[in-house]
Amino acid sequence: FSTCQNTNNGGKSTVTMSKGATDGTTGAGKKLGNLIGLSVSNNGEIYGIYDNGNRNLLGQIAVAQFANAAGLEKVGESCYRTTLNSGEFDGIGVEISADGSSMTTGELEMSNVDLSSEFTSMITTQRGFQANSRVITTSDTLLEELVNLKR
Repeated sequence: FSTCQNTNNGGKSTVTMSKGATDGTTGAGKKLGNLIGLSVSNNGEIYGIYDNGNRNLLGQIAVAQFANAAGLEKVGESCYRTTLNSGEFDGIGVEISADGSSMTTGELEMSNVDLSSEFTSMITTQRGFQANSRVITTSDTLLEELVNLKR
């Protein structure tokens, strides 16, 4: 046991200590870990995953709020910039779950799909099925005529 003097309130605190190896074999100590991965929770917390088994909070994704979000100017596929109409971002942001929202990682958002090219592809595929259907119908008609000629 070791006794430490607490200078804030004049009281004493008792702290227990025991030796532990830094190789993770004894005690509560763990060796220094290397970052091997990242994970993002549903409320935007970014965690680092280490090869020694630790998982530490590295940061958090925040949501920017504007006086008029409809006034933002679209730049590129999914980026926006402030305008006089949108108002300025205060630089603080709010937690994703503040209004009951959450985020999902590893999912494809619908806005990332080019609907015009997907509809074009769908129409092309449909035309191919129609053409194949006509070939089968024509083939059936020819076989029917052939059978009728034999009679």
